Order: sequence, then structure tokens, then C-alpha cells
Amino acid sequence: MMQSPRVVIIGAGIVGANLADELTERGWTDITVLDQGPIPMTGGSTSHAPGLVFQTNPSKTMTELAAYTGQKLASLTRGGARAFNAVGGLEVATSPERLAELHRRRGFATSWGLEARVVDAAEAKAMHPLINEDLVLGALYVPSDGLASSLLAVELLRERAESRGARFIGGTPVTGIERAAGRVTGVRSGDTVFPADIVVSAAGFWGPAVGDLIGMPVPLVPLAHQYVTTTPVRGLTWEAAPVPGTGNNAALPLLRHQDEDLYFRQHGTQLGIGSYAHRPIPVSYDELPSADRITEHAMPSRLAFTAEDFEQPWKACRQLLPALNNTEIDDAFNGIFSFTPDGGSLVGESRDLKGFFIAEAVWVTHSAGVAKSVAELLVNGRSETDLHELDVARFEEIQLQDDYVLETSQQNFVEIYDIRHPLEPRQAPRNLRVSPFHRRQTELGAFFLESGGWERPHWYEANARLLDTLPQEWQAPARDAWSAKFDSPIAAAEAHATRTNVAMYDMTALKRLEVSGPGALPLLQRLTTGQLDKSIGSVTYTLMLDEAGGIKSDLTVARIEDSLFQIGANGGLDLDYFTRQAAAQTEADPEQWAQVRDTTGGTCCIGVWGPRARDLVQPLTPQDLTNDGLKYFRAASTTIAGIPVRVMRLSYVGELGWEIYTSAEYGQRLWDALWAAGEPLQVIAAGRSAFNSLRLEKGYRSWGTDMDTEHDPVQAGLGFAVRANKEDFVGKQALEQRTAQPPATRLRCLAVDDGTSMVLGKEPVYVDGQPAGYVTSAAYGHTVRKPVAYAWLPGTAAEGDTVQIEYFGRRIDATVVPEPLVDPEMKKIRA
Repeated sequence: MMQSPRVVIIGAGIVGANLADELTERGWTDITVLDQGPIPMTGGSTSHAPGLVFQTNPSKTMTELAAYTGQKLASLTRGGARAFNAVGGLEVATSPERLAELHRRRGFATSWGLEARVVDAAEAKAMHPLINEDLVLGALYVPSDGLASSLLAVELLRERAESRGARFIGGTPVTGIERAAGRVTGVRSGDTVFPADIVVSAAGFWGPAVGDLIGMPVPLVPLAHQYVTTTPVRGLTWEAAPVPGTGNNAALPLLRHQDEDLYFRQHGTQLGIGSYAHRPIPVSYDELPSADRITEHAMPSRLAFTAEDFEQPWKACRQLLPALNNTEIDDAFNGIFSFTPDGGSLVGESRDLKGFFIAEAVWVTHSAGVAKSVAELLVNGRSETDLHELDVARFEEIQLQDDYVLETSQQNFVEIYDIRHPLEPRQAPRNLRVSPFHRRQTELGAFFLESGGWERPHWYEANARLLDTLPQEWQAPARDAWSAKFDSPIAAAEAHATRTNVAMYDMTALKRLEVSGPGALPLLQRLTTGQLDKSIGSVTYTLMLDEAGGIKSDLTVARIEDSLFQIGANGGLDLDYFTRQAAAQTEADPEQWAQVRDTTGGTCCIGVWGPRARDLVQPLTPQDLTNDGLKYFRAASTTIAGIPVRVMRLSYVGELGWEIYTSAEYGQRLWDALWAAGEPLQVIAAGRSAFNSLRLEKGYRSWGTDMDTEHDPVQAGLGFAVRANKEDFVGKQALEQRTAQPPATRLRCLAVDDGTSMVLGKEPVYVDGQPAGYVTSAAYGHTVRKPVAYAWLPGTAAEGDTVQIEYFGRRIDATVVPEPLVDPEMKKIRA
């Protein structure tokens, strides 16, 4: 690519302006920013956004993006005005449940490197004197939270980007995207075409309309959100001259009253109030005011106020802040913001049009951070901050449908301030994707959780009977109320049956890909760290790295034929990456073509695992399942009870057994055949709760939870999956450079000392009394009779060291232990 490619950014709001600034800072100067509205007040969400930057988030990525946003905007000043005012952030609790949640959120903040503390009602009132102290039980305080001045920031960013060569053009609605040979070539506005090598849509809630120009689904919904400014508040003084449209007219900390879905910020002697305490109000484009003439009170993103929706919230405002009883509403409107199916932003490149990127559903809170990451992605090929949670390729096909996007985005609006358990599934829509075993699982009383639209059994009520005969040492201790949610003691019985007998697990929801063609092996060899040029029937656990040596994914790759491979992948991001890479390889050398197919929906998988797995499966198949007949990490095509299947001797739970694949049409028959053969052996169906416990005891990592692109294989304890003598693969050189020195951090196994205290993940870990890491995965280890967790710790942390995990404000002792905890000699799994 040329030194300074031609980039057109669609949208001159806070994201587009930040992106132009970030790109020009990196030496890309041929940047054109287009907007349908006038500049700087374009009429999008940026033009009315209240600018609150609360950084704390369950997501490490989103917290880091918010922190960068505050830091960057704080450096933008004009005269006495700042584009970010670090007034601090205060989240109050008016219920015991919310106070507990604030302790959990303080844990998130600490895990991700933010200074935060939980204060009592008196200190909260000292910080924000308008608070009704009698109503408040406590508050979370983050001193680096603050107010972003969106319009001032956009102006200063635009001026800086223009000084480096960028140009901003308002009054230019985009009417088309030009393309040739599968690549973007320009952006059309009426009769004018702006040439482009790269186009980035940062159009905010207009994102779906821009996506429609190339047939790219952009899963977001514009929803109205109420914002009110009061008349002057008695006792709230402001002596400095006002700076309109900025966060400089504030000294009080930001305030969130999440129990009532409200937030507050100071506007000099007035207060601004934002409310999510109303029905979701989706908005269609034909309802929006014109973008031709925009003023502070008339713009496309600012709709008429629906007063009836604010009646109850207004009462709640006056209860928390009694001084508001002497005020009225001075200004009010329904502002438009973007909501998505999972509440996350949307970043990524179109699957069908090279060079067309999106950066949508990005609020002011994360704007500069997202822009920095997108700029790094464009210029360097990767973002320093892992973006898998934002990548638009994370969505499955069903999740891109209009009905799904509308329903789930509205649900996210309703639940935006709700206390959400990490396992809590959405209530609707459900039963979108079910395995062929679903009827049988329902008959067994499966308790389903949902992921990617799939219904996944977490445990089975039919196994409750096993608790009566479960050995005492296998009985799990009572849990606290939070960790007991979406859990059942039945999981202990299912884990026991897997370790001592045999169990069937539904593995259908795991992404399956097939790569075929004469270029299949070269493609996989280039993209993975393992040696895949093996005999037919071989199965390899391997990694994909990015160019910087970070872990892009982990995979199991089975060689089915010379030019046919089955891949156990992690999701849509892997499919997207393989598809792009295969297309590029085919384009470069048509004789080395490779085809990538997602076979997940048309196939299914049962894991049959446990010491008696061979007793169950062998009588049903002509395939020799002895160690000599099918060794560990080998695959074979055969039949089971007359059903064509593909069996792989793998085990994610650390026991003897096989993953058995067949076409979805045969799925229920396969289940029934295995179940009937297993009844004399007392086979059970087991769910994800037991599965997660067993896999942690065995030390198996979960990509996206335990590691991602920010970590290399040595740090993650996966160095064994890298073949150092392999000629070349993506990320090899960078990995060699990274691993030349001891890693600063490592993923380590922890055992909780008291044997009972549960943690769930993302809690901070303290070493020598100082925050030094965070938990990734955690579960009760039924085999080892204690809670087990994996955590990122300093590289100097050694086996036997004592650390503390903070759980809802309480410190729990844990010990760094050798791993795996179960069967380190691999005798069971190779039996």
C-alpha cells in the first residue's frame, strides 16, 4: 500500500474527527472527512451528547478505550476551556444489591488499572452536596472520570488534523460507494466522487444506511434517550463565565443513580439529567428532522420531548436531589443514540468490499480510544488493544437480522443499568439455534443458557437423583447468593459421573469450519503455529497469531483428506479471518485456491467422555477404538449404529473419549443410539457447568477469556503449541523477539485456600498487598475439592506464592499451584 493512502471518513462527529487526528498523527495525510451536516455541529449524536465519561466497565477493552479518551481529550485546550474536565465520577447505591454491585464494579476498576474506592453516604454527600444522604447507602468514586466537551473536542481535533493535511467537508451527504474488482475506490455525493483507497464509516446512528450502500449489515438501532436541563438549582453556584457546550461549567462529580436509570451532570448553576427510565423508543430515519439547517435546538439527533416518559423519573430525581424540588425543566429533548444487540461498538472491515471499514455505535466515552485502535488497525495491521469484543464479525448470521437487532437492542436499552450476572442469558429471543439433541435434552430437564443464539444445556434436572448417592467428598460446598446464580449442585454429580463413569456432552455450538482445495495445507501452514503437514487422520492443537505474535485464536485441526481439513474454531472472527486469507491466497495464485465453509449449522457433535467411554462406543462401531486402533489426537471416518460419523479422540475435560460428529439430520438418531447403549452403563447427559469445572482442572484455556491478541503463547502457557522449527508462519518473527526476554506477566493457576470461596472471573488479584493482576476463568473444582481460578499475574509470581483475590470488597487467599491439577501425566486421557 502507498505511503499515504487516500482515506475518506464518513462522519465528522467525535469518532470521525478523532480518527482523522489519529491517522494524520501517524503520517497519513490524504484524509477527507465528509458529513451531511454543517461542521462542526453536524447534527449527529456528538452535537447533543452530554459527554459523561464513566470509565469502569466489565470489559477490560472498553475501560482502556474510555481511559485513553479522557487522557487524550484532556490535552485539548483553547484559552481557558478544556475538552475534558476530570471532575470525578460517583455512582450511588440506594439498595443493598446495588451497594454490593458497586463493590464488584470497584473490582473491575482495580483489575483494569483505575483508581477507585467505595465511599459511605457521608463522603458521597461531601463530594456532591445535593445528594439526600438518608437515601444513599454508599457510592463508587472514580477520580479520573469526567466530562468530555464533544463540540470543543471536534473543533480542536479538526483544526489539528487539517494542519497536517486533512480536509473536512460539510453539507455533503453520501449517496454511494464506488468500487472496482472487489475494492472500494471512492465515495459518491451526488455527482461528486471522492477517490479513496480506504473508506471508514463513522456515521453513528446513520451507520446502517451507509452499510446499505454496499449491502453490509450494520447491527444497530437508533433509540431515543431523554435529556433534561433544569432551571437554576438553589445552592448551586457558578462564578466563572460560562463556556457553552463544554464540560468546563462543572465542579460537581458526575453522578449516576442506576437504581432509577438516571445520571446527572452540572451545567453551571443548572443540572443536566439523563434518563433511561422509559420505554425503548426506536426511531426510523424518516422521523428525523432535516440536516439542512442545524441549530443547538434543532438537529436530526434531537427529537421532541415526550413529557409523559419523564414523570416517574422526575420524582426519583427529586428524591435523590431534594434541591430539585425548587426547580423546573428549562430544556428537554429526546436525543438519539446507537444501541446494538450486545451493547458493544461495531468495528471492522466489510466481508465483501475490501477497504471499507466501520467504526459505529461508539459513544463519546470511548471515542478517542476506538479511533486510536482503528488507526492502528489501518496503519499497522493490528490494534494494540484487543478488539475482538468490538469486531462486527463476532455476530452470527441470525444476529444480523433486522428483527433480532431491533428486539435485542431495545432490550439492552432497558437493561443498561441493570445488575447483570456474568452467566445471565437474555430472555428473548430464545430457541433460535438448537442442536438436533434439543428434544432429548428438554426431556431430561436441561437448564439452558444462551450463547451466539445457541441453546446450551448448563445442567440436567434428571441428574438430581444422583445427588443422593454422590460421595460426600464430591458434594460441593454452599455458595454465596451471587455465585449460586445460574448454578446447581447437580453439576457436581455430572462432574463425578464424567470422572468415574461416562457422560455425553452436546458440543454442537462450537464453531466448525472445513478448509479444502489444493491451497488448504499452504493456507493453514502459513496461518498457524503447528505442523499440519501430517498423515491423514492426524489432529493438531495449534494457535493462530497476529503479526505482533499475539494469540489470535486457538484451534484443533484435523486432516480428513490430503486437501480437506476440519477446524474446531472459536467463532465468527475465525471464519472471517480464514475467508479473507483464503481469498487473498487464491487471488495471488489461482492454482493454490482454498475454500472455507462454515459447517456448524449442518452438523452436530457429541462428546462421549469418561473412563467407560470405550465400553459405550466400541460395540456400536467397526472402528477399532483401542489405543492401537485410534491413538490420542487422531480422527477417523466410520459409522456408529449405522450412522456415518467422524470421530476424533479429543477430550476437553481430561478424560478418555471422543468427539463424534455427524450430519444434523442424523443427530437425534446418534444421540438415541449412544444413549441406549449407555443405559446399562448408567450414562448421563452433562452440561456446561460441569464441563467448565473439568476443563479448568485440566488446565485447558479458553480463547477470548483466558487470552487474546494482547498475550503471546509463552505468557499464556501455550508454548508447546508452537513448532519453533517450522519454517515460517504469521507472527513467528515477532514471537521470537517477544520471547527473547522473560514475560512480564503469565497466566497462572490459583487454588482458593479456604476451599469454599467462589470467584467468577475479572476480579482483581493482589500480590504483596498491591493490585497486580486479574482473574480470567474460575469454577469450583469438583475433583480437587476447591475453587480453581486462572489469573494474569506478574511473571515473577512463583508456585507456592500466596495472593489475594478481591470478591465484592473481601480479600480471599489463594495459592499459585502447578498445573494441570488433574492427571498431569495424561494417563487418564490416553487410557
